[in-house]
Amino acid sequence: MDLIKTANRCVVGARWISAILIVIAVILLARSLPVGRGLEWIEGWIDGLGVWGPVVFAAVYVVSTVALVPGSPLTLAAGAFFGPAWGTAAVSIGSTMSAAVAFLIGRYAARNRIAQLAKRNPRFKAIDSAISRGGWRIVALLRLVPLVPFSLSNYAFGLTAVRFGPYVLASWLCMLPGTFLYVYIGYLGSRGLTAASGGGVPSIGKWTAYAIGLLAAVAVTFYLTKLARAALAEHLDTPREDEPVQQPHTDVARPRRWTWGTTITALVAVGLLGAASYAYVNRDALGALLGPPRVELRETYAQQSAGPVFDHSPLDALLKKHVGPQGRVAYDALDRDSDDLQRYLDAVARAPFDQMDRNQKLALLINAYNAFTLRLILDYLDNGRLESIKDIPASKRWKARRWVVGGHTWSLDEIEQEQIRPHFREPRIHFALVCAAVGCPPLRNEAYRATSLEEQLEDQARYVHDRNRWFRYDESAGVVHLTQLYDWYGSDFEQVAGSALAYAARYSPALKLALDQGREPSIRWLKYDWQLNKKPKGE
Repeated sequence: MDLIKTANRCVVGARWISAILIVIAVILLARSLPVGRGLEWIEGWIDGLGVWGPVVFAAVYVVSTVALVPGSPLTLAAGAFFGPAWGTAAVSIGSTMSAAVAFLIGRYAARNRIAQLAKRNPRFKAIDSAISRGGWRIVALLRLVPLVPFSLSNYAFGLTAVRFGPYVLASWLCMLPGTFLYVYIGYLGSRGLTAASGGGVPSIGKWTAYAIGLLAAVAVTFYLTKLARAALAEHLDTPREDEPVQQPHTDVARPRRWTWGTTITALVAVGLLGAASYAYVNRDALGALLGPPRVELRETYAQQSAGPVFDHSPLDALLKKHVGPQGRVAYDALDRDSDDLQRYLDAVARAPFDQMDRNQKLALLINAYNAFTLRLILDYLDNGRLESIKDIPASKRWKARRWVVGGHTWSLDEIEQEQIRPHFREPRIHFALVCAAVGCPPLRNEAYRATSLEEQLEDQARYVHDRNRWFRYDESAGVVHLTQLYDWYGSDFEQVAGSALAYAARYSPALKLALDQGREPSIRWLKYDWQLNKKPKGE
């Protein structure tokens, strides 16, 4: 008896240790890898599918679960990629179709093979007996209390006497509570992973709403499951008249089996922990995989004394009117002047870009990027309810090809990564391009001008390095805190100054002295705040 209890403890302990290791590994991976950027890439691809996104996901769900792939990870993924409402709809359609297809296969196409598999499950005989008495009602209860894995149960139900129509309807309705709970958990998980990897952090109000929603979903699902479990136990414990009455078992401890599932879980836990450790040690190199592309900085355009000149005074007037001294924007007021902004954008679309000289081109590209971003925010402002540029669908943000400069249609990403970085040996543009977030460098309350571009870029760079939000050097601790712009675009700063530290030292005499003396501080990346850079009330 003691030996059996010891063996049982070992099995249970192994499962718990494996689960804890998996959780630790996932947290470590979230802190080490650019999870937020990876999720953004996937979300952008899905957003690009438009209304077909949930349809494609539902089709993948059907194929996967019919192939006996567990549905839980897919359900969690739906919450991450589509949100609670659309995620629930996509999974509900996919799971119901999967249940129907597997049912028909089990009943007509592969009945003998499914019957052999079902016999291995000790609960199936009791379930079959209960369904013969209760029909679709037992199916409904089993969807609320899944005694058999979802993918396998769909085939097994095809062997029972339940009719197809009531089976599908009962499955659809009674899978909804669990579906919504898993989708909602997946949604919250994606928000948490994005925040953990440096993405936008929802406000306290939003986290409170998320918590209330999760507790409500758990409470409803738990209550329904409890009722279903009691009703199901009554049906499964009541034998049919033609069945022999089972004698009660004596209270003898039975050993738990060390299953293949336990072994696989343990191997997955060890593998994940190893991968997480490697990712943590090499987090800088791995982070570059999903970051901005590395480019060679070159000066492509010549500076000429004669050439077309573009008038940025309309944008200059808007920035002076609606941008505060800290670079925050009064978006509500700017929205009322959106016609003026649009007229400037229309002029940018007609600008003689190809004929401009070096400084005219760069000033136009910087101003256009910032003005396009303002227009994007106004498009999704939603009466002031927009909290972050990341709340805008990924496919509509930086990769949306909708912005016209001199007859060329580009995305914001293309303007920065293809039109500016490869053609201007100028890392200071990263302190001038503004992504409408608090963590971005501040938006100047004036337009950039070709005639004073050098002075404006230098002033902007000094402003950034004079503020703790973007730069802080702790000489006593030997630590320099840098904006993540230095991480994401590290190669740009290296090409000009040799390293990110050497570039930052141009604006910090104390840091420059430390480097000159051979005292190289360690780098810590400052948290990037993705909250919208809107003016606080009263500023």
